[in-house]
Amino acid sequence: METLENQRTEQNRALVRAFIDALFTRGDLGAVDTYLSESFLDHDPPFGGDGGREGMRRAAALFRGAFPDWHSTPHLLVAEDDLVVENFSAAGTHRGEILGSVPTGRTVTLRGINIFRIHDGLIVERWGRLDELGLLRQLGIAAMPT
Repeated sequence: METLENQRTEQNRALVRAFIDALFTRGDLGAVDTYLSESFLDHDPPFGGDGGREGMRRAAALFRGAFPDWHSTPHLLVAEDDLVVENFSAAGTHRGEILGSVPTGRTVTLRGINIFRIHDGLIVERWGRLDELGLLRQLGIAAMPT
């Protein structure tokens, strides 16, 4: 028999999956308004961006502009109480400028881990670790160690 707590945990997992799919796979920038609380706080904004909802929207727009086919694949979603941990990889074809790198036409992959906190059916916080250095190396911005 499923408890109310288990139902809420599964709802939280489904909420994070829907958010990631909408924003990063389908490129729906309105997902920020649908899934993130107005008081959303990103403790680790990508590339040092803004830590609020608009920062998340700008990060998604940046990636969608440079990689029009950008898509995120969650490999693991672990939910407990109000937290959901996502281990993912995302990829896309480099078709637009990003971080000063001109389009290469190559497929670029970004791996990472996110922790989301949910409250009242909305995402209120995010902590994350993205392989930004790996992305910069693929773009030719950072050199591989010799």
